[in-house]
Amino acid sequence: MLPIRDDIPSRRFPIITTGIIALNILVFLWELSLGTKLQDAILMLGIIPVRYTDEQVAALFGWREQITPFFSSMFLHGGWTHLLGNMWTLWIFGDNVEDRLGHARYLVFYLVGGVVAALLHIFTNLGSTIPTIGASGAIAAVMGAYFRLYPHARIEMIVPPFIFGPLFVVPAVVFLGWWFILQFFNGTLSLVAVPSSVGGIAWWAHIGGFVFGAMLCSIVKVKRFYRRHYEDEDMPW
Repeated sequence: MLPIRDDIPSRRFPIITTGIIALNILVFLWELSLGTKLQDAILMLGIIPVRYTDEQVAALFGWREQITPFFSSMFLHGGWTHLLGNMWTLWIFGDNVEDRLGHARYLVFYLVGGVVAALLHIFTNLGSTIPTIGASGAIAAVMGAYFRLYPHARIEMIVPPFIFGPLFVVPAVVFLGWWFILQFFNGTLSLVAVPSSVGGIAWWAHIGGFVFGAMLCSIVKVKRFYRRHYEDEDMPW
């Protein structure tokens, strides 16, 4: 399923979402300029689980070198398709979440969502030596937030291989719910699959990001409900 647009216009210009997209594009252009040095850059700036789970390997890196990949990895991409797919999804769902959270809180939310996604990826791939890159975990957090904040929004989508139509319109709760089910199904299969020597999709990073976003925004909604109904009333206790 490929989302085309939603039906909720943003009230403010999504400056953080736009800035994140621009930064991802600039970083990708930097990747292209590296040539043969790109692999070394990905090894240093991507998330490699064994760097955090093997004491002997972890001892080879300083604390800055260990922390940096949690942030740098979410701005690196493995190709134009990877980049454009992620940025398009962020553009569709990010503006409304930024609207609801506000610019500063949205930026913190995006970065923390990416870190949480990386941590779950490490936990579910303890001995992996494969570097993981991409904004998918952070964007999954945005999707989880959208799922909780705008469940009745209408999402217009296409279903491959029919990229030229027809178009389908479904509630956001259906589109994002089905997306999450697919991630969970594939993530569960990945836990029992034979380890690969090449990279693949970080399913559990997607799952971790989505759950983080949905849970955090559930708390936000509960607090707003409380303030709207009770802050000016005398509490019975």
